[in-house]
Amino acid sequence: MYVSAAESRVLARIFGLLSEDMAERAVRETVGHHLLELLQADYYASFVWQDVSKTFGNAVFLNMEPKNVANYDAYYQYHDPITFKLQARRDATLVTQVMPQRDLMRTEFFNDFLARDGLHWGVNAYSFVGDRNIGDVRIWRARTRENFDAHTLELLRLIEPAFTGALVRAQGGAAAVDDSPVLRLSVREFEIARMIGDDLSDKEIARRLRVEVSTVRTYLKRIFEKLGVRRRSGVAAVLSRH
Repeated sequence: MYVSAAESRVLARIFGLLSEDMAERAVRETVGHHLLELLQADYYASFVWQDVSKTFGNAVFLNMEPKNVANYDAYYQYHDPITFKLQARRDATLVTQVMPQRDLMRTEFFNDFLARDGLHWGVNAYSFVGDRNIGDVRIWRARTRENFDAHTLELLRLIEPAFTGALVRAQGGAAAVDDSPVLRLSVREFEIARMIGDDLSDKEIARRLRVEVSTVRTYLKRIFEKLGVRRRSGVAAVLSRH
């Protein structure tokens, strides 16, 4: 994966912020400012899925009208043809991967909600702990720009483990199964554990994090101890359960 010097600087700021102790809402709002810069985007929103009401709530947003976001809460999320499809993929996904742009532009959701603020090209990413969606990011560009691309997805996938880890720390036990050993991990340890779960080698993890392989192996030792496992397969198993 190629990362430009400008992207590297923004990524460094994002990872630094996500390593700090912040409230859950602050995590989602703070990262939004930097994601707009990193992805050269215009609009940002983030929601948390509410299991009881089966709705998206706790909105934070940038460059969108509060009244329009309120309309999403009250009406348009119930007439949303894309977000449930995006959430079901559980990975960074372009809106055009779940619905062709020409079809989206024919919907009430696009014309009466998205277009009111100028949202045209979109990409979403989701943070899951087990089967629970604990937060998302929804990033949009204006019509005058080009659509997001595969490089966008690579950048979001690079950030997602640290973002999820920061949300887990901020939400505490409410974000996962009670007494989950995953909660013992630091943000960086959680990030590496997720990469192990994705079957990345030590060298691949070191390359992504821009650290020495020996540093990765030191983290692995700590992760094994905290999760009570002896093998990499055990890390993946704990993550799948929690």
